[in-house]
Amino acid sequence: MPRTRTLLDALPTEAGERLATITREVSLPRATRLFEEGRRADRFWVVRNGQVALDQHVPGRRPAIVETVGRGDLLGWSWLFPPYLWHLGAETVGPVDAVEFDAAAVRSLCETDPELGRAVYRYVAETVADRLHSTRVRLMELYGPPGSVDER
Repeated sequence: MPRTRTLLDALPTEAGERLATITREVSLPRATRLFEEGRRADRFWVVRNGQVALDQHVPGRRPAIVETVGRGDLLGWSWLFPPYLWHLGAETVGPVDAVEFDAAAVRSLCETDPELGRAVYRYVAETVADRLHSTRVRLMELYGPPGSVDER
């Protein structure tokens, strides 16, 4: 489900302006591998346009796509929690425009600015909760008894 606000929109104005100073706009071609499961999570993105497939390693097979994120979505949250390793892999589905953040710089800013830190942690927590809910719904659609998914 697409978010109605991006990370920068979710922050108090001054905090968002401080965070914006350590971002950079990136344009990524189709089939760009952004990160690999188990590798160091040193940056993250907010997708402006396009889609990115999140995948999980499956021994003896191609990685399984577990979710696709798009416009306005946060791409990556493993950078916020030690040991700062990606839990999934990610690859662009088509061309993608995004805002890229340096994870260490954002963590440092969060530590020195408690208001910004609370807002970033809250936004990431909301994102994780939304994705967990979506995953549960998909699992119920696949494996639950007929009629077990409420189509609200």
